[in-house]
This record gives sequence, structure tokens and C-alpha cells, in this order.
Amino acid sequence: MEGVGGGLGLSLLLCIETSCDDTSAAVVEIAAEATTIRSSIVSSQHEFHAAFGGVVPEVASRRHTELLVPAVAAALADAGAGWDDLDAVAVTTGPGLIGALLVGLAAAKAIAYARRLPLTPVDHLQGHLAAAYALGVEAPFVCLTASGGHTLLAVVEHGVEFRVVGRTLDDAAGEAFDKGARLLGLPYPGGRELDLLAAAGDPAFVAFPRSLPRGFDFSFSGLKTALLYYLRDHEGEVEIEARRASIAASYQEAIIDQLVSKTVRFAEQEGLRRVAVGGGVAANSRLRRRLTDACEQRGLEVFVPPVALCTDNAAMVGLAARYLEPLAWPHYLSLDAYAAEPALGEPRRRP
Repeated sequence: MEGVGGGLGLSLLLCIETSCDDTSAAVVEIAAEATTIRSSIVSSQHEFHAAFGGVVPEVASRRHTELLVPAVAAALADAGAGWDDLDAVAVTTGPGLIGALLVGLAAAKAIAYARRLPLTPVDHLQGHLAAAYALGVEAPFVCLTASGGHTLLAVVEHGVEFRVVGRTLDDAAGEAFDKGARLLGLPYPGGRELDLLAAAGDPAFVAFPRSLPRGFDFSFSGLKTALLYYLRDHEGEVEIEARRASIAASYQEAIIDQLVSKTVRFAEQEGLRRVAVGGGVAANSRLRRRLTDACEQRGLEVFVPPVALCTDNAAMVGLAARYLEPLAWPHYLSLDAYAAEPALGEPRRRP
């Protein structure tokens, strides 16, 4: 299997993802012709963070230490694999919550070192980009990645090598969803709850502004402020509660208009006919429908991963690892996690 998994002939990978508040483990099989997800386990922490209205980093880190071992055991069991069947370990090393990342990285190092296996460090964004490969997309393609911490538009040129052409200038799209949901009094996780509420509303009810920075960058902070002022100006009105679904739908539409319009416009400008989407916001039902419709109207091929591959998961780590160079035993012991994406042109940390 020359050229697979960095050329080391890797076959079966144990993959770990702990970048935020989902504890995930997966077993992914790499063959010359395809990558197969043998198992995927995701343990959510939503109930632990709901009381705070958002993710508490210290709580997330501690909970990862409790959930990771059972998640790994379940992933191996579901895949019908044992420790002796593994050829390598892959793990998310950043960006994300540094404490949470370190839990997954420490576990991955321990497993790989004890069994003298190579280890592949995977960038979280590369994982979201690689999720489209589960649908058979071929590079080059345009990929919109939108989550609670990231919003960027990129060209995936080969494997998981990508060129960023647009990114958010302030808040991520997922953050805009979550904070908008909080303003509307919805429980955590807000993005999902806003999507459900908006399904019953009229997206044209409120003409919220569409911030359109030059080029292909995004901006959402002004939209959050517009929602805040709208609710404040109509505070106490009986009609507000009755129209809450339509307010949510209008706010959601303003976010999605920006994401869809810039993605499609860039694809057409570059002459790229394949478009993919990834990240937690890609689980939003309205975004999935709007992007699919917009691409089909323009003759673009669209790849929208199943929801399970949009939210943080270890299977996408394995899909990305296929295209990355593993670190041989034991040279990964000095590998560190990183909270923020390196600046453009700056290399990612490797031993």
C-alpha cells in the first residue's frame, strides 16, 4: 500500500478527538483504494455545560479524562478489533481548548508508545475538510468550514493541503448561532435549538443586516448586535413571544445568506465545480438545504457529509490521517498541542 498513510503502509488506525466538549474515538481502515470508517464513538458532554450556557474548558477537560477510555474501548469493540490489530494512532493536536486537547494527546501518546506504533498528529481543520472524502469527493474542491470556533472558505488542493481564501473577521458562524440562541432564551446547545425553532418561522419576518466584507471574508458580530437591539426595542410586546420562531428564522437566514453566497460565488469565480461543507454548523438543516439548492442551480457538484461527520468526531481524524506523514516511534513524545491555528506561513508544531 505504497503512498497510503504517509507511505508507511498503514492499515488500521485508532483515532482520538478531544478538541472541545465531545469525547470521540474511532477505528478507521486505510487501504490503497479507500478509507473505511469501521467504528465511530462520540460521547457528548452537553448536559454538563447546559447549566452554564456554554462550554466550560476545565469541566470539558476533566470529563474527557472520564469518557475517553470507555470511548476507545467501545470503538475497538464496534470495529471488531483488538490492540494487536492496530497499525497506528491518529489524534487531533489543535486548534481547540488546550486542556481538552492535552487529554486526547496524552492518551494517544501512551497507547502508541506502549505498543511501539507510529502516531499521526492531525489539525482539527484538516479533519473537517477531510470529512467530505467520506462522500467520494476529489480534489481540488472548495470547502466551507463553519463551526463554533472557526469559519473559513478554502480550496482543498490535494489531500488535506488547503489554501484559505476567506475567514471570519470577528465571530465564527457557530458562535453567532449560539449567542443568538441565548438572546432568544433557548437552551444549550443553542445552534441546534435555534435550527429547530426557526423551522417553524418565516425567514423574511425581520430584515436583519447582511454584513458583506470585501472579498470572501465573513463577519457576524454586527448581526448579533442587530438581534440584541431588535429584542430590546420590542421588549415587553406580547407579539414577540408569538413571533419568536420567525425572529429566529430571520436571524438564521442572515447567517446562511452570507455563508452560501460567498461559497458559491467563489467556486464560480475560480471555475471549481465541486463544493463541500464541514464543521458543526454544517449540521444546520437550513444551511444544508440552501447550499445544496444553490449549487444545483448553478451546475455545481455539492458534498454535504452526514451530520455525524459534521460535528466533532474522531472518524474525520482518520480520514485526514490518510494524507499525513506519521511520526515514527518514539519521536512523537515531545509533540505538543496548540490552542490557536498558526498564522499563515507559520509551520505547525512537530517534534
